[in-house]
Amino acid sequence: MSSGGLELPPGDAGHEGDSADVPPGAVSLARPVEIGAELDWGADAWSEVRTRAQRAGRAYIWLNLVEQRLRAVVAAVLRPVYEPVHGDDWVVAAAGPAGQEWVQRAVAVREVSRRKGYLLDPADDNVLSFLTLPQLRELMVQHWPCFEPYFDDRRDVELALDELEVARNIVSRNRALNEAVLAQAERASARLLEILGGGAGVPSADRLPVDAVEDLVGDRYADVVSVHPDRVRLLRQLPAEDLFGGARRLDAIGIGLNLLVQNFSGRRLVRLAESGCRVRLLFLNPASSAVKRRERELGLKKGELSRTVEMNILHMRRVRARLRDPGAFEIQVFDETPRFNAYLVDGDGPDGVAVVQSYLRKARGMEAPVLVLRGGGRSVVRAGVDPENGLFQTYREEFDSFWVDSRPVS
Repeated sequence: MSSGGLELPPGDAGHEGDSADVPPGAVSLARPVEIGAELDWGADAWSEVRTRAQRAGRAYIWLNLVEQRLRAVVAAVLRPVYEPVHGDDWVVAAAGPAGQEWVQRAVAVREVSRRKGYLLDPADDNVLSFLTLPQLRELMVQHWPCFEPYFDDRRDVELALDELEVARNIVSRNRALNEAVLAQAERASARLLEILGGGAGVPSADRLPVDAVEDLVGDRYADVVSVHPDRVRLLRQLPAEDLFGGARRLDAIGIGLNLLVQNFSGRRLVRLAESGCRVRLLFLNPASSAVKRRERELGLKKGELSRTVEMNILHMRRVRARLRDPGAFEIQVFDETPRFNAYLVDGDGPDGVAVVQSYLRKARGMEAPVLVLRGGGRSVVRAGVDPENGLFQTYREEFDSFWVDSRPVS
């Protein structure tokens, strides 16, 4: 060791890079293998993070919608109270001494965002835009007498916000969100948006609620709301009562129309028709050669499918016979090769909903994939979207074409 400094020992012998050319005072760096870290992600790891991201993304969309709606409500109610006296500082004044800490933090974040150019929209250059969901809630709770004339029950609002807080905490920290909490957050968000008067604005939303993701990216999929692997899974998400109940018009085409006949009772159909619903049912003619071909495709015994269709038609005739106005309940048959079945509810208006299945060569209707379509209501949500370009209109025109060429059942 020299008097001028400390001489460090060389690295361990045997490592790559050690040679006679290395000066005696050099320090060798640890190689990745010596650290022992494994940086690669396998297929399972990637699948897990994608699942986490998908769930967090859905929850974030709902939370974002709720936060923006609540911010608009707070501004609409409290700004007229505080702004005439306090001007641009009305949010600080509304927060009061109890909220002094978090409102000043929001003011500071706003100033930093201004300096660094993070405020891309002038409409966001205000303190209210920097308040979080819990802080907006605090403003609402503190000034509930101001909000009370607009909302029936404060407890409903607070319970919905309580349910959202778990998901908000998880999403904001990028932690794992399970299916149960995601479902809870979506239900609470939908309920809160309804309470706050921020519904989807789609006429058919009462029958088929608008999902937040559909609302934002649905245009990528025409007017397809959902896809189900088979009819069983469809009915779990959209029971026949929710689909057909309260309809003012029902048009259906298919081989035997089992989705309607076997899942919606004759008594309910009578009440539906008596309430003013116009029904048109179009069955495949049970005596046609197309039924025989379909029986061979499915490997059924001769006459098995035709008897099922006959029974369904007879059942619908009994329903029609019980009506005061049988002319509002029409039954017809067609002889062409069946290509699909479709149930169009309120298809003549902006609130239409349709369930459509293609007939697969070796699968019964119960086993075929199902598309759920929303009618013209989507154009209410997104200006510029032409409902004529959707699948709903295509199947409606197909039904009308088949109906013209079909024959009535006496």
